[in-house]
Amino acid sequence: MQRERDIEKWMREKIEQLGGQFMKWVSPGNDGVPDRIAILPGGDVYFIELKTDQGHSTKIQEWQQQRLRRLGCNVREVRGMTEARQFIEEVVDRAIYTAQLSTESD
Repeated sequence: MQRERDIEKWMREKIEQLGGQFMKWVSPGNDGVPDRIAILPGGDVYFIELKTDQGHSTKIQEWQQQRLRRLGCNVREVRGMTEARQFIEEVVDRAIYTAQLSTESD
């Protein structure tokens, strides 16, 4: 089983390889905010709560995630390396699609 910090390190490396930033989010007075903010080229931003395969969000974390979703934010709970890989594949596919659209409109 992967530790949360190992998943975080792997995701940070992948996001940075894509030209993005994977920032730790600490918000004093706002317990339970997601662990990280992934900012990708093109302006896509994701709030990410990282967990191990067996991890689960606490009630306050769930509340904070819902609060961000109601504001229209992209929020993900990523559990384990399998979901981390799926998330990276998704953002890579989105970046490729966006690049293709941009090329077609030129």
